[in-house]
Amino acid sequence: MANRTRARVVRLPRRRTKTPSRSRATRVGRSIPERPADLVEYGRTVVAAEARAIAALRLDDGFAEAVRWILGCKGRVVVTGMGKPGFVAQKISATLASTGTPSLFVHPAEAAHGDLGRIARDDVLIALSNSGETEEILRLLPALKKIGARIVAVTRDRSNTLARGSDLVLAIGDVEEACPMGLAPTASTAVLLAVGDALAMATLASRPFDREEYALFHPGGKLGRGLMKVHELMRGAEANPLVREDQPLAAAVAVMTQTPGRPGATAVVDAAGKLVGIFTDGDLRRLVEHGEADFTRPVSSVMGRNPRTIRPDALVVDAAHVLRQARIDQVPVVDDDGRPVGLLDVQDLLAAKIL
Repeated sequence: MANRTRARVVRLPRRRTKTPSRSRATRVGRSIPERPADLVEYGRTVVAAEARAIAALRLDDGFAEAVRWILGCKGRVVVTGMGKPGFVAQKISATLASTGTPSLFVHPAEAAHGDLGRIARDDVLIALSNSGETEEILRLLPALKKIGARIVAVTRDRSNTLARGSDLVLAIGDVEEACPMGLAPTASTAVLLAVGDALAMATLASRPFDREEYALFHPGGKLGRGLMKVHELMRGAEANPLVREDQPLAAAVAVMTQTPGRPGATAVVDAAGKLVGIFTDGDLRRLVEHGEADFTRPVSSVMGRNPRTIRPDALVVDAAHVLRQARIDQVPVVDDDGRPVGLLDVQDLLAAKIL
């Protein structure tokens, strides 16, 4: 809801111009600045106002208690808000859910028409309202009390109706909006979002939750794909090119050509099947360029020795770092015994949109 307290009005930079025509007048009676610099300057005042509001936020022991409630929650963390705070509530709920805290957003108006059934006794409900007088949220309080869910109010002060009806209050203070009319929620929603992010991150820092779990909740995004394991993306089994070190160069070229997917390299192994080198398309081009492409010579005489390797349980993002750092296109994937169990190609990373 809009902040109903006295709001500071940030004015546009003024310049001497002719009286603007009616078509150029804004709804609040200001002319539209002609210079880009004026618009940039005004944009900076909005950003600065929101930054000041967040910097002025003071978290107290109530914040720590809210984090403890979230950590001990046996149900879900339900987040609600109306209007602009409602959109902020959706984002906070999404952040909680993506970092290991089961959460859902409930629209307060829909809750009054049946969606209260989504909320249970073991839940913690976080209600966002700058004024603390949002009618759609206040009408839910009696039912929430009967359900038994804990209520955390994130609101202006401790004396408004929402605060008095909640079990815990996180007061954000009297925030001045950055809107030129002092009406549109701007600085206040920035503060609400900051509090929500702080709750989510403090919760994340207080419980075991690693990058693998984060990847599990983000299978469709670049972050999640980068946190896949190498064995999920590598070329294995019949798609894993292998040639023995005592075989001729012709055999290595044949393996690279005939292996499914036509990889641009082949791992070279010894009689025990352990990795001893790698031969790539680039190696072949250099041999041809220098007139040294004797296809009867053993591949061990022309292979690259001591190649970079990666483990199958390593993260794909780490494998991508190896490829970039070494400026190579392929890296063998080896097991604990040094046997190549797969090949990771830069094309695989590009296809998975990792690079």
